[in-house]
Amino acid sequence: MIRVVVNGACGRMGQRVATLVREDRGMRLVGGLERRDHPSLGKDLGLVYGLGEIGVRLTADLEAEADVLIDFSAPESTVHRAQQAAARGVAMVIGTTGLQDSHKSQLASVSQKIPCLVSPNMSLGVNLLFKIAGEVARVLGRSFDIEIVEAHHNLKKDAPSGTAVRLAEVVAEALGKNYPASAVHGRQGMVGERPRGQIGVHAVRGGDIVGDHTVLFAGPGERLELVHRAHSRDTFAQGALRAARFIAGKPPRLYTYADVLEAELRG
Repeated sequence: MIRVVVNGACGRMGQRVATLVREDRGMRLVGGLERRDHPSLGKDLGLVYGLGEIGVRLTADLEAEADVLIDFSAPESTVHRAQQAAARGVAMVIGTTGLQDSHKSQLASVSQKIPCLVSPNMSLGVNLLFKIAGEVARVLGRSFDIEIVEAHHNLKKDAPSGTAVRLAEVVAEALGKNYPASAVHGRQGMVGERPRGQIGVHAVRGGDIVGDHTVLFAGPGERLELVHRAHSRDTFAQGALRAARFIAGKPPRLYTYADVLEAELRG
């Protein structure tokens, strides 16, 4: 039985992760974490969700004995929780987006003490898209223009999405280029002709869009589009549970979702 704590337990993703953990026969929800000024601190998490008492208290610090901490929150909160997890020997699964180089550096340091899996997207399909986009870019990228378009709900705080950034990184790597040096984020005014080798990245925000990502390869007389659309947040929550099953008991180091896919392919 894998004992799981969820950070950002009252957020949209945190609630779905916690709910699915409770429904998983191989997992047990043992804790929920939120910021120190959260109005529901100290309450039973089930009452917060409107489910009745479940015997799990919402706390500001990592107190429960756990195997894995799943985190879909904000960069500063993620780094803070990672430090707490390292002090208690708890593995981390991190789906937080908007991580900057300083955050990534701190997480890399933490991963010397605990296994830490970081992915900008926990969807199985998106992680296959990362692989496919790189392969297509290697074949077409020298003669085709590449544009990446992402769309999310109007409450999303960071732009472009972590997934779009990772797609741009994958494409740039495939072309022997550097991201963000080779990218342009949106265009306005008299920008002139499109430079060869440029990678366009565009963010759309509206309504309750869960997450759409398109990688467009446009060449002379034809174009190829790689598209992923998420229909539900459960796509990401289930991916996080898959990652938690993978990471539990692993040796300390920094892992990616590619490690999960590779392990599943090996059976």
